[in-house]
Amino acid sequence: MAVEIDDKDLKAAGAELFADGGNRGVRIHGWLIESRTHSILNSAAIQEWEHKLDTNHLPEMVFGENTLILKHLSSGTKIHFNAFDALCGWKQEALPPVEVPAAAKWKFRSKPSQQVILDYDYTFTTPYCGSCTVENDKDMLHSDRRYSIFVWQNAKETSEETSNILWQDCKEQIDLVALASKEPILFYDEVVLYEDELADNGVSLLTVKVRVMPSSWFLLLRFWLRVDGVLIRLRETRMHCVFGGSTNPIILRETCWRESTFEALSAKGYPFDAATYNDPSIISQRLPIIMHRAQKLVISS
Repeated sequence: MAVEIDDKDLKAAGAELFADGGNRGVRIHGWLIESRTHSILNSAAIQEWEHKLDTNHLPEMVFGENTLILKHLSSGTKIHFNAFDALCGWKQEALPPVEVPAAAKWKFRSKPSQQVILDYDYTFTTPYCGSCTVENDKDMLHSDRRYSIFVWQNAKETSEETSNILWQDCKEQIDLVALASKEPILFYDEVVLYEDELADNGVSLLTVKVRVMPSSWFLLLRFWLRVDGVLIRLRETRMHCVFGGSTNPIILRETCWRESTFEALSAKGYPFDAATYNDPSIISQRLPIIMHRAQKLVISS
């Protein structure tokens, strides 16, 4: 999505764009919002990641240096998204492999080097919905108080909350109608974290998009899975933060998981052809919700 940024809108909002190689972003109302996009992992890095994750399997394309960072400068609160933490979530959830018609062919290829043993979740489905770090001057010089945020079907966090980072369940929801208004976009980017074509049997894709307007920032983390003829899975996390005079910004976070088999979709009268399901934004409403959770984070400066 190409976005034209108007300098007058930036000036009126008190925002400042910056760019350095594959890194670019915006400073606005006490926030630094930055995207970093680079190439996929090389073979040496892949071996290192496999060792750290204790696995012999990674997605075909892992953009290990890609990240999106949203940092509240006065509090040091940093929300960020990266492939490694997402794959930690995949490894920990450890879903059983999805059976596909092609699996039998994979298992019995003539050359042992071409055989694929499906003893792991080859879809790389992850419960990941972001990572949080609280940085102060000492932390930045030494280490971070950091944890990854996972959301499970039983709606429990797998990581320990701290006195600094506490997501609370809430009834408030992100106003998507208001976000659809014609407000100027000051910064936009989409960051791919990893992708796999499932041996030409579908797609597994993890991306995060961010949009910054004069009044707020909004992001969408999306895991999109289509196993052709078998399963469609969509896991989305949205976050929204309104800029205001308060020294304690509030971030709303909504996580929604949707899932359906091709058979169930066909039974409802929808097409069975996998080519029909290329755009998750279009077909998401056809998929039943299996988990939804709304939370908020009050940032203490």
